[in-house]
Amino acid sequence: MVNDPFRALAHPIRRGIVERLATGPATVGEATGGFGVSKPAISKHLKVLEETGVVVRVVEGRTHRLSLEPAVLSEAADWMDQQRALWTRLFDVVDDYLKEQEER
Repeated sequence: MVNDPFRALAHPIRRGIVERLATGPATVGEATGGFGVSKPAISKHLKVLEETGVVVRVVEGRTHRLSLEPAVLSEAADWMDQQRALWTRLFDVVDDYLKEQEER
């Protein structure tokens, strides 16, 4: 569902985690360190990222490795591209109208 990635990216900490993972897979510690929040708070953010499908966790022994799921983010990007195209057309119509009004 297109709303899931937006829910995942609605919080700055989750966006920060996604930005870190954009460079490649990372352990939970690497992806979440330095945000200045408790481990339970980080766990809640990771839960949202995983539930929405934006992040996938692979457990290797005691190491939890996170990676992005680009297809899920692509859905959101596609939706934004459609909206951008729509709004661009609407602004072009308004611009044309204003130019016609100036010429009168």
